[in-house]
Amino acid sequence: MKVVVIGAGAIGAACTLALAEAGAEVVVIDRAGVAGETSSRCEGNILVSDKEPGPEAELAIEANRAWRTLAERLDAERVPGQPATEFEAKGGIVVAFGAGAEALRSFALSQHAIGIRSDALDARALRKAEPHLSPEIAFGMHYPDDAQVQPSLATQAMLARAVHLGARLVVDEVVAGVVAAGRATGVRTRTGAIEADAVVNCAGPWSGEAAALFGSILDIRPRRGTILVTAAMPQRVFHKVYDADYVGAVGSGDAALQTSTVVESTPSGTVLIGSSRERVGFSDRGLLAPLSEIAAKAQRVFPFLRDTMLLRTYHGFRPYAPDHLPAIGADATVAGLFHAAGHEGAGIGLAPTTGALIAHALLGAPAPLDPTPFLPARATLQGAHGRGADGRGAQPDARHGKGVAA
Repeated sequence: MKVVVIGAGAIGAACTLALAEAGAEVVVIDRAGVAGETSSRCEGNILVSDKEPGPEAELAIEANRAWRTLAERLDAERVPGQPATEFEAKGGIVVAFGAGAEALRSFALSQHAIGIRSDALDARALRKAEPHLSPEIAFGMHYPDDAQVQPSLATQAMLARAVHLGARLVVDEVVAGVVAAGRATGVRTRTGAIEADAVVNCAGPWSGEAAALFGSILDIRPRRGTILVTAAMPQRVFHKVYDADYVGAVGSGDAALQTSTVVESTPSGTVLIGSSRERVGFSDRGLLAPLSEIAAKAQRVFPFLRDTMLLRTYHGFRPYAPDHLPAIGADATVAGLFHAAGHEGAGIGLAPTTGALIAHALLGAPAPLDPTPFLPARATLQGAHGRGADGRGAQPDARHGKGVAA
């Protein structure tokens, strides 16, 4: 089977790798190159700590296991002296101020029922784990299975492995879907047509536009996030540390700005500080407000950050689905068209299991879990198409014209 994958971000790379390993002939297309958009503008989270019981939590648990195997394999195949994924099984600590402790404890107990491990930390245990935390914080939960990769490196490593197996990368812009007798039979790019037996839409926040190229509907919207990066320093943060507000922000459907604290060190010595969520289309305007809020909240968690020099900031657009579940599987109306989109900020963490579900849908490979909750045919993704944060309809990204990419 010949398959075209639209988008060479983490999800597209994982789908390409899973399909190539299952024996498919794969062409992956992206206008910006590997990890050129969302996957290079995020933190590389592999989390179970922020998932409430339900289908996404089950997907995250399976993906967490899959990442450990995949990262070990990719790192073993790397060029000597060059990191492949920077996979770190550092664990996560969720902290709460004052009255938030009881809600955090209750949330963790609900997760225990589905196998997500965590341990309560009192003030003394918190200081032992994270000596530089604010003295205001007296309670936290430690999640030993939370991990992280360097997202650009991990995406490149997955795609490099797929190319080694015969996949082909095309840097171009998809401008139309080719549909014959109600079936997707390829794509047209700016430089020509590529025929295929199936097409997989991994275009991230542009996935709704990609679906429309084939005459289909997929309600995926951009949600902007911002990150601050400090100058390199001796390590002072030893886990992925975030406040309990992060869980609420992840699950919220509010279009307005929401911020919470996520702080973690990287192997290079920098500290990443997040996070924000807001639905403003593909706008680059108004970044000062989220960055200011993030900085203020992070200083409350780690007071030493007040005297830390910032190296840079960056932002990206995450693919948001109204019901907070990714769309993985066959399109509702167009045969031969498949989707792997709508993971929002969890795309890096959920990538390998998403790839396995796509290989199952196209080639009958074993499914790692029940794919039913993620099928694109569900009603929440088939309603009003492409409605943006202002309700007036999605606007194409002016920087890239009418094409799509991940």
